[in-house]
Amino acid sequence: MDGDDASHIGRSRDDPEAFAEIFRRHAPGLKRYVTRRLGAGAAEDVVAETFLAAFRQRHRYDLDRPDARPWLFGIATNLMGRHVRTEVRQLRALRRTGADPVTEPFADRSDERVTAQAGGPRIAAALAAMPKGQRDALLLFAWGGLSYVQVAEALGVRLGTVRSRINRARRRLRADLGELDESPRHTIVHQEPVHD
Repeated sequence: MDGDDASHIGRSRDDPEAFAEIFRRHAPGLKRYVTRRLGAGAAEDVVAETFLAAFRQRHRYDLDRPDARPWLFGIATNLMGRHVRTEVRQLRALRRTGADPVTEPFADRSDERVTAQAGGPRIAAALAAMPKGQRDALLLFAWGGLSYVQVAEALGVRLGTVRSRINRARRRLRADLGELDESPRHTIVHQEPVHD
């Protein structure tokens, strides 16, 4: 369907079925992101809760914002706050096994930005030890594919706060990981914002 997200959300206020387009457009990417953070079991619940909350809040959505991704990822990140222990367990399991919960059917551009192959267990351990605010900002950028501006919107913080959190997270990763060869850490630690 044509039109930006805001037009579909606006139409859904009178025609609730129009909101299905928002789900169609954004559920796969949101599920990949949440799966990486919490594992497949919790991801299904969080994604469902995210779209239910978004549907209920659609009348408050700012229609001047054509892209609903930051809004949806922000809702999901808030909901994941209830699952912090699950996320840390997921990262520790990745550290032990090296098995990334995002499997081949979900492979796309976000996997190019960060992957859990060589060095993945060490990255997972470093992420598990990171303060939640830094981890949220970094993973919304690296795994969620959001720009710094979108991360700020998703988290409801200023752009400078996002820059600071991601900078601190990258420094922490560099310190925790030392000199890994140009492996997955490289894309988390060195990649600059795509569109600020």
